[in-house]
Amino acid sequence: MLEEAGLVRQEKNRGVFVRDIPVDEASEIYDLRAVMDELAGRRLAGSITPEQLKRARVIVDGMDQAARSDDADAYHLLNLQFHDTLIDYCGNRKMTAIYRKLVKELALFRRRNLIDRAMLPHSAAEHRQMLKAIASGDAEAAGRAMFEHVMHSKERALKGETSRPQDDAAPVRARAGRRG
Repeated sequence: MLEEAGLVRQEKNRGVFVRDIPVDEASEIYDLRAVMDELAGRRLAGSITPEQLKRARVIVDGMDQAARSDDADAYHLLNLQFHDTLIDYCGNRKMTAIYRKLVKELALFRRRNLIDRAMLPHSAAEHRQMLKAIASGDAEAAGRAMFEHVMHSKERALKGETSRPQDDAAPVRARAGRRG
């Protein structure tokens, strides 16, 4: 199942290894996520229920708290939950399945480029703005806010990858190649 999900690779006579996501593949996944999030924002602007909006606000409130506490791990988990929840609210099972597969693959790349802690409050504000745009019922604004957020995330992640010293990159790849 892990191999099917794109999370591990098997090498004959060697074993199973956690797959390393190259920068170009991560970039492609971010592009797909941006389009899917844009579609989700557009759809949700016309269909989100008050209860769904309330649950999403609770997640964003948690993100704000994690940002204030400088808790990048909690923030990361809430960020994943927020986006997954919005995709789920769209009610498109195929989109949800594809989205989750992409996010799992991207997690292999993102974990070695955890968001800069100084960016947590900025990112939390972007999430609050996305929710505000969805709540307003403006499909164009909601789609644009979600698309731009993912593209900003992509820029931050790719900048983190290229600014990391090569000496730091080698141990991560070595750890990623350990038997899993």
